[in-house]
Amino acid sequence: MRTFEIRKAQENEAGLVLEFIKKLAVYEKMIDEVEADEATIYDSLFVKKDAEVVFGCEDGVPVGFALFFHNFSTFVGRKGLYLEDLFVIPEKRGLGYGKALLLHLAHLAKERHCGRMEWVCLDWNTPSIKFYKSLGAKSMDDWTIYRFDESTINKL
Repeated sequence: MRTFEIRKAQENEAGLVLEFIKKLAVYEKMIDEVEADEATIYDSLFVKKDAEVVFGCEDGVPVGFALFFHNFSTFVGRKGLYLEDLFVIPEKRGLGYGKALLLHLAHLAKERHCGRMEWVCLDWNTPSIKFYKSLGAKSMDDWTIYRFDESTINKL
């Protein structure tokens, strides 16, 4: 019988976090956009504490991860939990691991008194959209994401 547990990423696992980021980027057809390196991940997660990572582990082996941080809602007047990345390796999908990771984050959001939990999903990712909606997630169809990349920030 397999065991599944969720645990925080450790300081010596910046490389493992980066591996999961790259696996997600391959899945999303965006591997060319990954600029992060192990040193940047280490500094951002374990020194500056800009975000947090949990791993979903089957029999002690990481098979999924979630990277998240806090944002703030002026309308709610409280912080929220923003899920940047959620990924389970393809061969371990359908076993409830993604759901367990998402529910773990929902529990953290409640424990931390967050007013919201939010994330974005690519329009073409219908399996994930179906999964999120099955858990009661609502799409924010009236909103469009805008972005300044680093070069635009520097120009401004």
